[in-house]
Amino acid sequence: MLELFLSAFVTLFVVIDPPGCAPIYAGLTSGATRAQARSMALRASLIAGVILLIFALFGENLLAALHIELDAFRIAGGIMLFLIALDMVFEKRTQRREERAERVKATPEVEDVSVFPMAMPMIAGPGSIATMMLLMSRSEGTGQTLMVLGALGAVLLLTLLALIAAGPLMKLLGASVEAVITRLLGVLLAALAAQYVIDGVKAVLSS
Repeated sequence: MLELFLSAFVTLFVVIDPPGCAPIYAGLTSGATRAQARSMALRASLIAGVILLIFALFGENLLAALHIELDAFRIAGGIMLFLIALDMVFEKRTQRREERAERVKATPEVEDVSVFPMAMPMIAGPGSIATMMLLMSRSEGTGQTLMVLGALGAVLLLTLLALIAAGPLMKLLGASVEAVITRLLGVLLAALAAQYVIDGVKAVLSS
């Protein structure tokens, strides 16, 4: 059980990437008060949590309705996560996030960034949704399901704390340290993604 929790936690932490979200959020809320920034961070984390929970609980039924086998989804999800990992290693993901944040900042009438772009697609994006569905597809029984959901809750809590402390955190870490962390997480995610593909291929060949 503990191994499943740690595996789910590490995977979700790497995909959601709280250290990578923090500087983006700091830039988006640069004109907001501390109270407003905390409020938006809380809403963003809660909304993202609801979105990911819905896909975690009902994603398998959605796949069944579309006549998609879980093994096929494991392979496709692994490939998707591997592409995200490549973007992290070469900093393309961070660049796209910053460009999206700049577009939001350039629109004066958009003040609340909790729903877009923070909750979705930055926290509950295609990668994290696919990851939750992959993790749930590998869970057997109520105990393992609760472990995966517990890992999601822990990562979302860390994300909330990272968003709240975004300003001071960026001053402490600096851009260079953040870039190193992102690259290291990208390498780890690439290995996890490869394992998903291997598991899916093994299951298909053995069936």
